[in-house]
Amino acid sequence: MRYGRRVGNTALIVASAFAFSSVPGHAAEPPAGLLRKIAERELRTSQARDNYTYRQSVTVEEFNKNGGVAGRFHEVRDITFAPNEARYEKVIEPARNSMTRIQLTPEDFADIRNIQPFLLTPDAVPLYQGQYKGEETMDGVRCFVEFIRPRQILATQRFFEGLLWVRESDLAIIRSEGKAVPEIETLREQNLFPHFTTIRHEIDGKWLFPVETYADDTLYFRSFPQRIRIVIRYADYKRFGADSTVTFGDTPPSPKPRN
Repeated sequence: MRYGRRVGNTALIVASAFAFSSVPGHAAEPPAGLLRKIAERELRTSQARDNYTYRQSVTVEEFNKNGGVAGRFHEVRDITFAPNEARYEKVIEPARNSMTRIQLTPEDFADIRNIQPFLLTPDAVPLYQGQYKGEETMDGVRCFVEFIRPRQILATQRFFEGLLWVRESDLAIIRSEGKAVPEIETLREQNLFPHFTTIRHEIDGKWLFPVETYADDTLYFRSFPQRIRIVIRYADYKRFGADSTVTFGDTPPSPKPRN
């Protein structure tokens, strides 16, 4: 996000103060080949998701110093995938943007497409290193917890860095928390990114697809802090030729805190 009041190329999304290393649970020896097995399951999830259409709504809000919403970006698109894996987006509600303090950057839109609904497929595994954090019950589900980060930062690529909650019964990811990297900081430019949570729900009794991404963070500009809130919803999942849906109400639920 780019600071809207300053002349020049100054962009910023906040880095989170979230401590990735502080995860409850006993970090015993991880299951053998855990990251590879997660990726194999993720590949099946990704392939299945490519056979579904869904509606994606994106809302970004900036707040004033009194805690009120000062500006808002909102857009709704229908997403489909062709057999050649090409992504098609049909605009349902054109972007409406009243934000004046910050501006969305190309990195923001890249992250909306690929990082917030992050899928760790086998082709990406060599790019990441994992650290097993133990076991934890999340939303009533017993999970392995894995922290991943990119092995090498490449300026032209976007990566996920954070925690994955992996259902023990089938190694499906049910939740992710982290941020997009790399951050960009120079004398003229800052481009930092918020901590976010993505929640997955079961679709058609088999696949765990992303249904909501939520972020509520403060953007630490060099001159002042700026709070923002981001809600991305992935709803109305429909398999080609079928009617499978997941919908939400108008008020976004905040992710449940970890115990």
